Amino acid sequence: MEQKDFILREIERLGQVITAIRQKLLGGNNRLAISVEKEVDDAKGMLLAEVEVDFDKLLDLNKEETADYVNSFKGFNAVNIELFAEYMAQIGFNTESDKSKIYLEKALQLYELTNVKSETYSFEREKSISMVRDAL
Repeated sequence: MEQKDFILREIERLGQVITAIRQKLLGGNNRLAISVEKEVDDAKGMLLAEVEVDFDKLLDLNKEETADYVNSFKGFNAVNIELFAEYMAQIGFNTESDKSKIYLEKALQLYELTNVKSETYSFEREKSISMVRDAL
């Protein structure tokens, strides 16, 4: 019972961290904050400090390695993976650097992982996947 409570707390904590990072990046009204790159750097630090996710390492991994890396964290359930995919997609859509494609590809990998882990079909998720594919 105690192990189950710990895992549920980890899942909830990870969801809160990802939500806070997305809110920081997008501001309150889905508009970009002052500097996307600065906000991404801040988010990297938050992810590493709060949930020990190495953002740069994640970006360098291929599809299979990404799934293994994400699955190594107890807090990454389908909902949190989808939140993380949305975050990556937003960075990709709003970054004008060469890294835009890398963020979008990682978002697509995370969305596909969400489809594998999720027990439900989501029209909204499929719409997001389509938008990312179109952007690539």
